[in-house]
Amino acid sequence: MKIILTGANGFLGKAISNYFASHELVKIGRLQGDVVVNLADEIPVLPAADLVIHAAGKAHVVPKTDQEKAEFHQVNVTGTANLFSGLLSSGLPKYFVFISSVSVYGLEEGVLIDEQYPLAAEDAYGKSKIEAEALVIAWCKQHDVICSILRLPLLAGQNPPGNLGAMVKAITKGYYFNIGSGEAQKSMVMVDDVAAFIGAVHPIGGIYHLTDGLHPSFNTLSLSITRQLNKRKPLSLPFFMVKTLALIGDALGGKFPITSKKLYKMTQTLTFSDQKARNDIGWNPQSVVDNFSV
Repeated sequence: MKIILTGANGFLGKAISNYFASHELVKIGRLQGDVVVNLADEIPVLPAADLVIHAAGKAHVVPKTDQEKAEFHQVNVTGTANLFSGLLSSGLPKYFVFISSVSVYGLEEGVLIDEQYPLAAEDAYGKSKIEAEALVIAWCKQHDVICSILRLPLLAGQNPPGNLGAMVKAITKGYYFNIGSGEAQKSMVMVDDVAAFIGAVHPIGGIYHLTDGLHPSFNTLSLSITRQLNKRKPLSLPFFMVKTLALIGDALGGKFPITSKKLYKMTQTLTFSDQKARNDIGWNPQSVVDNFSV
């Protein structure tokens, strides 16, 4: 099978590359790859392929200006449109897999949210993923391409990006702390499991959440990381103390490490149901806590 992979140099892209190493894989990257192109600004010249996996995108950045907010649309929406323009010239694939995010729901709390929940994100990242999903669905329907959309939570694996990577860094440097008992749960999934799921889902299609089904708490995850790093158990600060610091952060703004908004997000459980993937595809993931290595 011939496969085109965008975002091949990213955290997930590298795992996908490893999983499909035995196939003819055309890697697309902004700085390096078989095809070097900035999809946000250019229409790529591509070979024909059976499967396209679109993992490129802009994430893990909190925009501070209107220009930075606009970049999410440029990369995630315009980049997807440019990819489609390139595919129309090279020949249509049979299958298309789009990597999306649970951020499309715009939620900061909730338990076992399923794929039918309304897409209500108001932030620049979440809105760009909603628009990109709509574009993908319409294009695949128009051209009779089997379409899979994966709405992913936090990705775990070696040297993870985003919030999990920040947590590892904080524990490594000794300034991480849990708030209260640290029992707020978040959905996570091993990056290698996501890559394997693509292999199973692409001939079938559909929209899916992927999690490890266990949704570890901050306390459980931080203990796993401290054991691996041979660090002392993280401190647990009382909520009222952190709330006071958050109010100071609200007043100071800038780079203060905690604000009321961040505090709320850190102390709320937000989990997503992967039951559809289990029922339709036989999804049987690894436990993040048991398999995640720093």
